[in-house]
Amino acid sequence: MSAFNRICVFCGSSPGLRPEYVAGARELARSLVSAGIELVYGGAEVGVMGVLADTALEAGGSVTGVIPQNLVDREIAHRSLTRLHVVETMHERKALMAELSDGFIALPGGLGTLEELFEALTWGQLGIHVKPCGFLNTCGYYDELLSFLDHAVSEQFIKPEHRAMIKAAETPRELLQQFESYKAPHGGKWVTPNTDS
Repeated sequence: MSAFNRICVFCGSSPGLRPEYVAGARELARSLVSAGIELVYGGAEVGVMGVLADTALEAGGSVTGVIPQNLVDREIAHRSLTRLHVVETMHERKALMAELSDGFIALPGGLGTLEELFEALTWGQLGIHVKPCGFLNTCGYYDELLSFLDHAVSEQFIKPEHRAMIKAAETPRELLQQFESYKAPHGGKWVTPNTDS
């Protein structure tokens, strides 16, 4: 059994160009269920999001969706989840997903997927949480982004210990193994060490 009860997965509302992206979502869903980890995600039935949820449910897993009312009104909410939380805003959506989850994974996706994971990473950098964050790097989708993050370290905009927070792997099994051994940096970015003792 895993040390994690729930993992939040950020992913796209479209299937993407390559069939491997959908296959990777299915593999992640099965891996989570096999490890006894509940899936938390954005609550939609479309694109990679829908595939991820359907696969976890078919494998006997528990799936919690969090979706804003305006997307429910557009009839893209998944109606067969274990639990569906309907919130008013995107900010509420992200806050509740973070509250419910013990870690965060981004599948290949677009601007929303990137924004969600980077917000979770920023919260970790600031010491707001100590939960692991990672990219499932299917078909090398995130290779150039990961290289850019290394560049940001070399240009001294990201500290090495904060770059080390960002996990990435080509397979769900490898990424979950990295999560199990994750150690958060000591303190947050703005924490000043106590020099009195």
